[in-house]
Amino acid sequence: MGSLGALRRGSWFTVLLLFSLLSLLLLAILVIVDYVLQSRAFPAAFAIVFGLAFLFILAQWLVSPAIVRWAIRGRQPITADSNPWLFRTVDELARQAGVPPPKIWQSEDSSPNAFVFGRTIASAELVVTAGLLQRLNQDEIRAVLAHEIGHLRHRDVIIMTLMSAVPLIAYVIARMGFELLRGNVRVRGKGGQALLIIIASAIVSYAVYLVTQLLVLYLSRTREYYADAYSGAATRDPHLLASALTKISYGLSLASEDSEPSGLRAFMIGDPVKASEDYDELANKMNAYDLDKDGQLDAYELQKAIEVERKSHWRRANELFGTHPPTYKRILMLETMEEELKKGGLPANIYQFV
Repeated sequence: MGSLGALRRGSWFTVLLLFSLLSLLLLAILVIVDYVLQSRAFPAAFAIVFGLAFLFILAQWLVSPAIVRWAIRGRQPITADSNPWLFRTVDELARQAGVPPPKIWQSEDSSPNAFVFGRTIASAELVVTAGLLQRLNQDEIRAVLAHEIGHLRHRDVIIMTLMSAVPLIAYVIARMGFELLRGNVRVRGKGGQALLIIIASAIVSYAVYLVTQLLVLYLSRTREYYADAYSGAATRDPHLLASALTKISYGLSLASEDSEPSGLRAFMIGDPVKASEDYDELANKMNAYDLDKDGQLDAYELQKAIEVERKSHWRRANELFGTHPPTYKRILMLETMEEELKKGGLPANIYQFV
């Protein structure tokens, strides 16, 4: 995976590449406008349009936290009085990571999830769902919280907020072009050539949108691996996050390699799940992967589950468009990390890598 410096260098390289593609797109659009209108106002126009794009990105950075906060269903603040354990755990993990403790919200969403957002590290906010608190045990929840705090430590939350605006700008430009075509717009002076120019700019803009979106998604998947690794180091037990991911994705806890079969279900389906399709998929995975029906995935069952996930052509194709890596890849990385820690413990320079 490389050092933490590799993540930061890769992040800034992606930022540079995204802004370069945005600049080239704006440059191409202005060349087209100059050609059609014959205005020959290119230098000033480029500065104005690039300034408008910068203001658009700045506006997203300023407004997006409020939008995210508004979209949280049934949010309630978590305080030292309402949930002392959760509040204390987040505070301890934040101090360990050397970042200010984020404000904590609980969402009434029944699906197990957690995420962080914010304009700056100091103003960051952490959201945990009711499903996460109900379905995972405290050790697994702590591992998930450490993963989210890892995002703050890596400063990737701010980068993702800014970079997600670039493909959005390209999409808006492309959509405007297609809307002009659908409205049968006519540009005086160039006739059919103007129509071809609008088509070309819409296609180019959409192509830039696809490329920049793929770059943003790649950066998102990369940062998830580093946050996973940080959680493993911060909790000193990568197995805990692997178990949390397994329970979230498969509805089953992950047994330790040296543990005996429990004979009891570690996860019960009684928790409310409103999305019936998600419930059915989860139930199917539980029945397919839990061969001995003990409510856990042991090493053999995990291997079989991973083989099924790897063979899925749809999953491999869909991975390019995912914000997170496939769960089985994250579990494999964490299990590999656990084996390394068992052999040599945490190295003194571990935080240079996570």
